[in-house]
Amino acid sequence: MAKKIAKQMKLQLPAGKATPAPPVGTMLGPAGINLGEFCTKYNDATKDKMGDILPVEITVYEDRTFDFVIKTPPAAFLIKKFAKVSKGSTKGSTEKVGKLTKAQVKEIAEIKLPDLNCYDVNEAMSIVEGTAKNMGIEITE
Repeated sequence: MAKKIAKQMKLQLPAGKATPAPPVGTMLGPAGINLGEFCTKYNDATKDKMGDILPVEITVYEDRTFDFVIKTPPAAFLIKKFAKVSKGSTKGSTEKVGKLTKAQVKEIAEIKLPDLNCYDVNEAMSIVEGTAKNMGIEITE
């Protein structure tokens, strides 16, 4: 028989660096799961992606056990990383703060493809290009 789900949560945590301190402790503590166990499992699962921010969906069951699914990094995070900028434009698409090549956009799209609502890389590229444009990142050939 399947376990009964008590709670589902979403967090964005640095890969390999989760600690029981906030935000992990404040979100998972009231759910009654072992924070040390979660942090250990999460850090082991993400140690190869150190430095990235990763969304994680945590499912807590009534018997206080848990499962988690790690998603791909947010598109905005990847765009800033590839464009080597610390933050996007404050004025949106009217102010340019960086550049990406089509090849870099394709690489980001391939990374994000499993979590996007599309079927192929070209559609994923359109989504990434739209996000980049709104962040003030110019797309060059």
